[in-house]
Order: sequence, then C-alpha cells, then structure tokens
Amino acid sequence: MTPKIFESPDKGATIYARETGTTERATVREDPSTIEQIRESMIWGQIRRSTHPAMVEYRERCVELYHLLKDENGRLPR
Repeated sequence: MTPKIFESPDKGATIYARETGTTERATVREDPSTIEQIRESMIWGQIRRSTHPAMVEYRERCVELYHLLKDENGRLPR
C-alpha cells in the first residue's frame, strides 16, 4: 500500500488525499477519524522537529520505551 499525503489549501476546511508520487487527489470526507489522524500526525511532526531540550529528552525517552516494549516482530502490545 502506497503511503498517502494529505493536503489542505484552506487550513483544514477541505482535505485532499493523494498517493505518494501522484498528482491525482481525492476529497476526504468529513470522517472524524481521518481528520483526527491528520491532526495527530501534524502534532508528531512538530514534536520530531522540535529542538527544545525538554521535547528532545522526552522524545528520546519515548523511542527508548518503544524499543523496550516491542516484541520480536516489532509490534507493540495492545
């Protein structure tokens, strides 16, 4: 499955999705779960780009916890 790119020319009022490497896009319906996933992805992007010392420290802790919890197949327990 090709990863999707979500775009919004009007700050979230209209959301389009397209597959990576294409220009053809489709309107994403007002599906709260899709919109919430986009918002969460944006937050995590900001967290990853942050250089604030506290954010860097907790991001590193989060990565360490992920590695401690994942099983031999790379999956996290539910």
